[in-house]
Amino acid sequence: MRMLVVEDEPKIAGFLSRGLIEEGHQVTVAGTLAAARSALATAGHDLLIIDRMLPDGDGLALIRELREAGNGLPALCVTAKDRVEDRVQGLWDGADDYLVKPFAFEELLARIAAIARRRPQASRILRVADLTLDAELRTAKRGEREVPLTPQEFALLWFLAEHPGRVHTRAELLAHVWNVHHDPGTNVVDVYMGYLRRKIDRDAAHPLVHTVRGVGYLLRA
Repeated sequence: MRMLVVEDEPKIAGFLSRGLIEEGHQVTVAGTLAAARSALATAGHDLLIIDRMLPDGDGLALIRELREAGNGLPALCVTAKDRVEDRVQGLWDGADDYLVKPFAFEELLARIAAIARRRPQASRILRVADLTLDAELRTAKRGEREVPLTPQEFALLWFLAEHPGRVHTRAELLAHVWNVHHDPGTNVVDVYMGYLRRKIDRDAAHPLVHTVRGVGYLLRA
């Protein structure tokens, strides 16, 4: 899933981001309502995870805006506001669930899974030429050949398969797949693209993973 985490406490934001990425999700982090609005306007997401106490307002304000605009993006409040009236207000204002801090990460994952089951999903299967990706089973096939992938490899390949034929820069891949929004001088993207190329294009007559020198990478038939 593509998730937007709106949390102004860096330690909590980092904890959530790392854990969700390890589970194979794509995570974008915003620290304010303004940054969250910008992120929602520029990219599609499958789930909003949002704190209520943010520097520029209550996270519920953003959820109300989405609902008033007819946007059904699933939203999970993760907040220290634990009174019964706070939880009731959150649900009445459009949140799909309400999780009180502190919480166990396993409970967060269970609540995300419950929200996913209740909501109609976008296509959980992507196909590019003879490559088939199943997001629910977390499997990849090239023709009839099973391709074993780590969660991070699957997240990278899924992102590429969502935009076949489009070139993605290293910075874009770092931001969307690793949630790194600056240039740390790492070659992790190149390393993982090498992993995918060896796994996906091994023994294939026509490669799917392509490099555009000096620009980035893409997936195309």
